[in-house]
Amino acid sequence: MTYTKAWLNYEKMDDSPERICVALSETGPIADSIRRELQIAFEAMYGVAPIFADQTDKEALFVTFHCSKVHMYGEEGYLVKAVPGKITVESGGQRGLLYGMFAMLERLRMGEYAFTLAQTPSNPIRMLDHWDNLDGSIERGYSGNSFFFCNEEVTVTERIRDYARMIASVGINAVCINNVNVRGVAAELITARYRAPLVQLSRIFEAYGVKLFLSLNFASPKRIGGLDTSDPCDERVRAFWRERIADVFEGIPNFGGFVVKADSEGEPGPFAYGRTHADGANMLAEFARPYGGIVIWRCFVYNCQQDWRDTKTDRARSGYDNFIGHDGEFADNVILQIKNGPMDFQVREPVHPLFGGLKKTNMMLEVQIAQEYTGQQRHVCYLLPMFHEILNFRTFCGQESDTIADIVSGRTYGNRNCGMVAVTNTGDDENWTGHDLAAANLYGFGRLAFNTSLSAEDIARDWIRLTFGLNQKVLENVQAILMMSWPAYEKYTSPLGIGWMVTPHTHYGPDVEGYEYDRWGTYHRADHMGIGVDRTPAGTGYTAQYNEPNASMYANVETCPEELLLFFHHMPYAHVLKTGKTIIQHIYDTHFEGAEEAERMLALWRELQGLVEPASYMRTLARFENQAEHAKEWRDRINTYFHRMSWVEDEKGRKIY
Repeated sequence: MTYTKAWLNYEKMDDSPERICVALSETGPIADSIRRELQIAFEAMYGVAPIFADQTDKEALFVTFHCSKVHMYGEEGYLVKAVPGKITVESGGQRGLLYGMFAMLERLRMGEYAFTLAQTPSNPIRMLDHWDNLDGSIERGYSGNSFFFCNEEVTVTERIRDYARMIASVGINAVCINNVNVRGVAAELITARYRAPLVQLSRIFEAYGVKLFLSLNFASPKRIGGLDTSDPCDERVRAFWRERIADVFEGIPNFGGFVVKADSEGEPGPFAYGRTHADGANMLAEFARPYGGIVIWRCFVYNCQQDWRDTKTDRARSGYDNFIGHDGEFADNVILQIKNGPMDFQVREPVHPLFGGLKKTNMMLEVQIAQEYTGQQRHVCYLLPMFHEILNFRTFCGQESDTIADIVSGRTYGNRNCGMVAVTNTGDDENWTGHDLAAANLYGFGRLAFNTSLSAEDIARDWIRLTFGLNQKVLENVQAILMMSWPAYEKYTSPLGIGWMVTPHTHYGPDVEGYEYDRWGTYHRADHMGIGVDRTPAGTGYTAQYNEPNASMYANVETCPEELLLFFHHMPYAHVLKTGKTIIQHIYDTHFEGAEEAERMLALWRELQGLVEPASYMRTLARFENQAEHAKEWRDRINTYFHRMSWVEDEKGRKIY
């Protein structure tokens, strides 16, 4: 058993057919990948190489692939019907056949031989964003170095094919390979300098139904074009982009478009020229349109020069304030990429109000599986329960279908340029994701983006069985670990919606005031009497960015969900929660509970010695031991800070320093 293959870890099955015949008349790169995958899987599972033929006999397993352009499940959906000895996979396109094949193999690996699977993707675009730099480093990367870049060169290796296989198996259909902060020679990815390896890489992705995207630097006309401006309304700038974009689309097959971070955290953008985000995005989109290309424009735009003394300016407001006035101005091949919350991938945030505010603009939901603020793949933190909550949030945007899942799938407004994207968690570590259990977030994001109705529990169960095998004890323990991990991490780090109590810059480990008096706008406003940020109309006014009844719900202490209470309100430590505990006692209790749950996860993993492949067991054991100790550090530093700040004793008399 080897975990370098992640969940494509095909094990020998007990029952093996004598022969396997496969009928697949399709041709082309994706059809070739289907044949290759079937050979890999069937030889590993059954010790039988498939015969690609249109006829069989009674002793053979017969697998038929049928592609019809008028199929009811479309180009990416599929219908799989299996009875003992015969399986059919149908779709309206080869990508659907590929996804149906992987779904079929999953069921076979779980010992199922009679089943029907019918699925149309929930989201048109299901994407991964890499924050990889050309020197080989990864910004917010916790799994080693990049497998796309090294020493300012694009690297094309067999690992990239393995990666394409892995993400295609869960339905990912788009990848942006370079950091949204496009610095140094990365700006030249849109030039001839890197063309040859990018063509190779794009061909690999094409064979698995994945479109290639690149992040671009908005100031490229100045940085690599020799101009004295990057004004999107300047004709010289327009001419530069017309030529560059045409060259990229005409030179790189299977190219999907561009991702742009502009006017945020020091990155250049249209604001420098008195232009709007719509001006900048639409200029790029105009030149991408003839090629069917799209421009994905990130909404993570805020003033990072905030004065901590200013209690009215609110970073949480910035995304909405910067974009809501331009609803309807963006071209139809522009998509606004909106983070799940208004701040920055904290362990608990409210859903971004732009999702309920924009009604004439394409939108994508952006989440982060890289765990920047949720343990950095040193702590296990299974994020699918969080994502499920986000997708089911009702925006009350005035339509019958008003959840986040409805909006980003296109059901609400009938658009097709929409979907979900995750900042991914992979690197060149042997196990892909640093922590073996962090792969559940990568697998889970793909599965959830493909089918937003799946539960976090079902996704976890499937991932465990595909990765570790069918042992019941392993399934029970790992599932228990995954499902308790996000609540546990929240307990020992961030109470009641307060985030950011982390070490500046690295974002790992506790530092209660690390960001409290700085320019980044990430405050908890704790003092001797209480804690929290007043975001009601009497405070920063942020709650008014939501539609009713959400705006009133958040603004009222009595109706505000308590897990977000301190995000929306500055409250006294003595305030009594619905549990009957005061806020300060809740802080003490949850931090002790979270540390105890980290110990419990360690104990559950230790019970699996001898049941999990030894290298994986030891590698993961070391991570759990580190997490248990680090959770105590979080507990003691947070509790000590608030004990000294509030002068309120712990009712249970536990050790607080």
